[in-house]
Parts: sequence; structure tokens; C-alpha cells
Amino acid sequence: MKILTDRQFEEKLLGKIVSRGTFDFDSVFPNVEGIVRDVATDGDDAVICYTKKFDRVNLTKESIRVGEREIEESFSRLAQSEIEALKRAIKNIERFHRAQLKLSFSLYVARGVKAGRAVRPLSSVGIYAPGGRASYPSSVLMCAVPARVAGVERILVCSPPTKNGDVDPNTIVAAKLAGATDLFRVGGPQAIAAMAYGTQTIQQVDKIVGPGNVFVTAAKILVRTKVAIDFPAGPSEILILADETADPKSIALDLIAQTEHDPCAVGILMTTSKRIAKAAIAIIDRELKSLPRQNIVKTALVRRGAMILVKSLDRAVDYANLIAPEHLEIMTRDPWRVFNQVRNAGAVFLGKYSPAALGDYCAGTNHVLPTGGYARMYSGLSVNDFLKTIEFLQCTKQG
Repeated sequence: MKILTDRQFEEKLLGKIVSRGTFDFDSVFPNVEGIVRDVATDGDDAVICYTKKFDRVNLTKESIRVGEREIEESFSRLAQSEIEALKRAIKNIERFHRAQLKLSFSLYVARGVKAGRAVRPLSSVGIYAPGGRASYPSSVLMCAVPARVAGVERILVCSPPTKNGDVDPNTIVAAKLAGATDLFRVGGPQAIAAMAYGTQTIQQVDKIVGPGNVFVTAAKILVRTKVAIDFPAGPSEILILADETADPKSIALDLIAQTEHDPCAVGILMTTSKRIAKAAIAIIDRELKSLPRQNIVKTALVRRGAMILVKSLDRAVDYANLIAPEHLEIMTRDPWRVFNQVRNAGAVFLGKYSPAALGDYCAGTNHVLPTGGYARMYSGLSVNDFLKTIEFLQCTKQG
């Protein structure tokens, strides 16, 4: 990685980074539209057909649903320490999201005129749990726990089968512990279409949430006239703002931790210290030699990675608000002063001891966050995504 001045960054990369969320679906939509249409028409038969085509797994109508026996076996395949870790994460996530419930109110707008808002949960929610390059049980927790806290009665989880036809046991255990009522071994656009239109086995839902690849995202966009969706989600992103007090090793490891997700991930450091930038680059080069996903990290950092030397932290915050990153880390002498200037970010992590990975897994904050600059107009997933409000009015005769 090369160190760029802020002027070089503006000339070479800023425009591309700011417009990174502009998906080119032209090559994707025709095929995805066909899949969605077939599932809407043929139900389980289309789901089985496309699962065989894309996942090379032969499903039957009976095996689409993950049964109780497989659920029990999944629990037995996990170490007790892993189950306890999931439970601990659920406890933190639930506590954080339960604090978001205070949305109802009523007031007298005039004498005898009472107006207010009542909150009601959605009846059903579908969660997409990715299972391509890796499984993400934490994503299941981030979707299912807020839905349960909101009071959603029916919580479906769809996750693609592995090569041997199973669903990853970590995903199954996370789903059950978090309160999912139904699990299905279906992935890709066919899973989104099944939850949107319903099949003989998979019931239609009111809203679909959860991250996925470009084909899953395209399917969500196509079905959003039928059901609600959260927001378009792309590859993982991290932007780190640092001054001369920052720890270069923390910076390097956090850049690696996010860019190992996807070759199209974004990993950027903006710092006022050239020494910090040079040290972070050296540590990344050293650490990558022993990592199994080093090729993914290297590709991501070449495509959408940058080390930028800025004249001031104020300038860095201006760039951050333009970029609107999914994860924003602030490693400065006074991170709260910088944070108070931030307008656009999915989630913000303050200081050396608050890595984005901690929020991604178990601290309690939600990791289903807007990417591609959508943090300019979207918030991260929360209890609010599983609630709707009903306004009411009551007047006396005098009112």
C-alpha cells in the first residue's frame, strides 16, 4: 500500500469511494428476475430446482425445513464454551436493543384533544443468513434478537446448505438461541423470493432483513414491492481516523479484520501521522504472511484500500462524512471531540480498545449496517426495523 496525500486522494480515489454504492445490476437482474418469478409461481419445486443448480444439493420438500433432529445434533457439535459465548452475546445484544423500545407517547395538543402514537410489532420477519465464503452466526443474532425484543411472533431464517446438504451448525444454534421459530436450508435469490411470496413449505413474511451477496441484494430490491426490506448491503467497510497517539498494530489488525470478509471490501486509514501510516503498512505486510485469507485481504486493499496522510483531523472528518463508512474507528487523543463532528457512519468505535470486531460479535450494538455510502440516509438495524407505529386521536365534544 502507498501513502497518499489528501490532495492525491481527492484526485485519484475519493470519487470512486464515494460512489462505491452504485451497484451495476444490469448483468444480474435478468437472471434474478427469472428466479424470483419461478419461485413465486412454482414454490417449493423452483426452490429445489435452483438449490440443485447453484448449491449442487438435492433437496426434497421434506428436507427444505431444518428438522428438530438436525437442530439437536448441531447443539451437540458445538463445544459448551461456544454455546456460552453465543448466549453471552445474545444477553448483551438484547440488553442494548431493549433500551430502544420507548417509542409510544400521547399528549394533549389542545384542551380535549389527545393525540399519540402506539407501537406494534410486525407479525413475521425473514432473516437471510449468508453461508458462502463463511458462515456468520453473529448476523443471525443481530437480526433475530432485535426482532424477538420487538415482539415479532414468527421469525424465519434461511441459510444456504453446505456441499453435504447441511446448514452450518453454528448458524442453527445461533438461530435457535436467538428465538427463531423456523429454519430452512435455502440460500440465494430463491430464499428471498420464497420468503417474499411464500411456498408450500416456507411461509410469506412481512419483512426481509440480513446481508447477502449481489444476487441476494438484487432479489431483495426486486421483491420490495411485495415485502419490506432493510437496506441494500454490500461488502464490509472500515475507515480509521488516527493521530500520532494511535497504536499502529491496532490499526493494522482492524483493517485486516474487515477486509478479510470480501475482495471488494473497503479498508482506509486517514491519519495526521506519516509514522503511524508507515508502521501500519509494515505490520499488515508481516501479519498477512500467516493468515489463511491473505489473498482476499490483499485484493481488497489493492482495490479499495488506502493510507491517506491528512493535514488535520477536521479534514479527515469531512472526508468521513462524505464517504459515510459502515464502520468508523476513531483512534485519537480525544475521540469524543472527533465523534461529535461525525454525521454519517453506520457505527462508530472510539479508542484503541473498541475494535469494530467487538461490535460485530458480542458487545451489544448491531452489526447489520448500511454500506456503500447508505449511512448518509439509513441507520443500522435496530428494534425500530421490526416495529410499526399507529397514530391515534381522541377528542372530547369540547375538543
